[in-house]
Amino acid sequence: MSKFPKIKSTTVCAIKHNGQVAIGADGQATLGNTVAKSNVKKIRKLQDGKVVTGFAGSTADAFTLLERMDEKLNSYGGNMKRAAIELAKDWRMDRYLRRLEAMLIVADKDEILVVSGTGDVLEPDNDIAVIGSGSMYAQSAALALKKHAGDKLSAEEMVRESLNIAADICIYTNHNLVVEKVD
Repeated sequence: MSKFPKIKSTTVCAIKHNGQVAIGADGQATLGNTVAKSNVKKIRKLQDGKVVTGFAGSTADAFTLLERMDEKLNSYGGNMKRAAIELAKDWRMDRYLRRLEAMLIVADKDEILVVSGTGDVLEPDNDIAVIGSGSMYAQSAALALKKHAGDKLSAEEMVRESLNIAADICIYTNHNLVVEKVD
């Protein structure tokens, strides 16, 4: 156990709706019970914007995983699902990678996946994926928005509103949002 507290906590939300896919995250990083930074960018575009990722957990660990995901995408011709499965296999089996503490959401125009260090590659129910400390708040909001306002809102608007609702409730989530659409 490290004597230094880990930087953690965030909320990431991805929604596929009416042929659009959007993913967003808040900007807060906490160190123990203190806000360490309020404008962290936790959303990254890969493959010239064809794949968009969001991460929760240790920032350095997440960047390592993002680099590996990009390498896997290049190795498998941009096939996101295959790249995610291969990353999850490496993450679970590799002695170095298995110590990494982060989670990823990866999305392309067709699907959203949650990738974890336990070897999971999950296709979420209802085309909504969430990770991080405020994930259940964002998921509840996203489900309600899809059900009751789905014909009025875009995927991007739903992600933004879901994250704002999570930020109103979760002390580890703020209102400094970055939301990207998949190209």
